Amino acid sequence: MPEGERLTPDPAAALPATTARPGRVLALLLLIVVGTVNYVDRQILSVLAEPIRQDLGLSDTQLGLLTGLSFALFYGVMGVPAAMLADRHHRVRLVAAACLLWSAFTGACAFAGSFLHLALARFGVGIGEAGGTAPSLSILADYYPPRYRPAVIGLFTANGPLGVFVGASFGGWMAGQYGWRAAFLAVAAIGVVAALLLVLFVREPPRGGLDPASAAGPSRPMPLGPTLRVFMSRPALRWLLFASGVAAFVSTGMLSWIPAFLMRVQGMPLAEVARWFGPAAGLCFGIGIAGGGALVNWASRRSLRAYGWVPGLAMLLTGPTLALALLAPDWRTSLALMTVPMICSTIYVAPALALVQNLSPVAARATVTALVLLAFNIVGQGGGPLAVGMLSDGLAGRGAADPLRIAMIALAPVAALSALAYFALARVVLRDAEAAARDGL
Repeated sequence: MPEGERLTPDPAAALPATTARPGRVLALLLLIVVGTVNYVDRQILSVLAEPIRQDLGLSDTQLGLLTGLSFALFYGVMGVPAAMLADRHHRVRLVAAACLLWSAFTGACAFAGSFLHLALARFGVGIGEAGGTAPSLSILADYYPPRYRPAVIGLFTANGPLGVFVGASFGGWMAGQYGWRAAFLAVAAIGVVAALLLVLFVREPPRGGLDPASAAGPSRPMPLGPTLRVFMSRPALRWLLFASGVAAFVSTGMLSWIPAFLMRVQGMPLAEVARWFGPAAGLCFGIGIAGGGALVNWASRRSLRAYGWVPGLAMLLTGPTLALALLAPDWRTSLALMTVPMICSTIYVAPALALVQNLSPVAARATVTALVLLAFNIVGQGGGPLAVGMLSDGLAGRGAADPLRIAMIALAPVAALSALAYFALARVVLRDAEAAARDGL
C-alpha cells in the first residue's frame, strides 16, 4: 500500500481488551425504534401530500414548505442547542423527552384546518425532533468503539428507511381506511410508547470511555465558540458539510415528491402507493444507508479516502438514473427504475455521520454532529422539497406539461455537484485524520 494511503494506527488498539458495554445491543435497537418513529413523523406528510392538498386546497409550494422548510428550519436551528444539552446532561432522558414532544405535535397535525395550522404543528415536530439524532449518535459512540462506528451508525441510520416503509405503508393504509387525520394520530401514539420504552430500558453510558486516551480530549463540555473553531479547522469537515448538505438536498427532494409524482403524473392509486412504494422505498433506503456504512467500514481499513470516494461515486450515479426513472412511461416502470437512485442517494448518510464522530472531540461530539445535521436539514430537508415545489408551480404557471416531472429531473445536476464535493473531501480526509490523532482531537 502506498505510504499516503496508509491509515493512522487503529484507535481501537489503544482500548482495553474488553470494550463491550452492557446493554449496548438493546440500546441500539431501542434507539433505532425511536429514530424510526422520528422518520415516520417526517415521511407521513409526504405520503399523504395528495389527499391533504385536495382537502386543504394547498399549492405545490405550500406542500414543499410543509414537507421541507417549515420542519427543517426549526429542526436544524434547534439541533445545535439540543446537542449542547446532550454534551452536558443525561442524553437518554433528553431523547425520550424529545420523542414525546414531536409525537404530541404529530398528533396535532390531525386537527389542522388550514396551511397555517399544519405549518405550526410541523414547527413543533421540528423542534421536538431536534433532540433525537445527534444525542442518539453520541450515546452510540459511547457504547461502541471507533472501529465499529461506521457499521453501527449504518444500522442506526437504517431507521430512515424503516421510517419510510412504515410511513408509506402503514400511513397510506390508515389514510385509505380511516382518513389522513387518523394516520397522524396513530403514529403519534406509537411515538409515546417508544419514548417510554427508551427511558425505562436504556442506561446512560460513560462519555469517552471507549476512545483512546489521546482522542478523548477534555472531559468538560466545550463551549460553542471553541467547538466551531475545531470544526472549521478541519478541511474534511468543511467539505463534508457542503457535500452532505447538497446530497441531502437531492435525497430529501426525491423522497418528498416521489409519492406525489407517482400519484399525480403516473396515475398510481393511494392504495398502490401503500402496497408498493412503502416496501420499495424502505428496502432501497435500507440498502443505501446500511450498505453505505458497511462498505465504508470495510474500505476505510485500506484508506480513509473511502469516506469521500464511496458516497461521491454513489451521487454521480444518482442523477442519470433518477432522470431515467422519471421519464418512464408508467408508474410500475418508474418505480422499478427509481430503486437505483433511491439506493445511491442515501449511501452518503452513515459515512458522513461516522466521520464526524471520529474527527470530533468527545466533549463536543453531539454539538459537532448537530452542525453537520444543520446542513443536512436546512440545505437538504428545507431546500430540496421547497425548490422542487416552487419550480413545479413556476413551470405550471408557464403552461409546461408535467411540471413536477421536470422539476424533479432538475435534481440530477445537483447530485453531480455533491459528487464533486465528496471527491474533494477524499483528497484531504487522511491529512485531517492524522492531524486529529496528533492533536488528541
